Amino acid sequence: MQAAKTFPVEIPFLNHLGVEFIEMEKGRARIALDLKPEHMNSWHVTHGGVTMTLLDVVMSLAGRSLDPDSRAGVTVEMKTSFLQPAGKPGHRLIASGFAFHRSTTMCFCEGEIRDGDKLVAKAMGTFKYIKRLDIAPKL
Repeated sequence: MQAAKTFPVEIPFLNHLGVEFIEMEKGRARIALDLKPEHMNSWHVTHGGVTMTLLDVVMSLAGRSLDPDSRAGVTVEMKTSFLQPAGKPGHRLIASGFAFHRSTTMCFCEGEIRDGDKLVAKAMGTFKYIKRLDIAPKL
């Protein structure tokens, strides 16, 4: 599968961070970020907020890939475990998400971030599907 350059929807914050959309299909998603100095915390490793943003987005995308009528997957709950410091400027983080259960209105997902072969964070999240506006009259 070829990497796409843009997300399925416009997300200005992700554009600002420089997040790259890789894929989204069949309950799975992947995104990436080439780390820059502005992504670092005061200890000169990736800021936890950057890590959590990547996990939140990749899990939501994984869930949305299972519901073609969804225009969004809104985070209801998210738990993140930071296993070790993420990368430094010049490193590339890859975030992967997997939707492991869904209902009509909710999706349950897990995600992870790797810096090369190094697993740096894991997360689980619950997301509520928000239907597309053109679907609402059919419901």
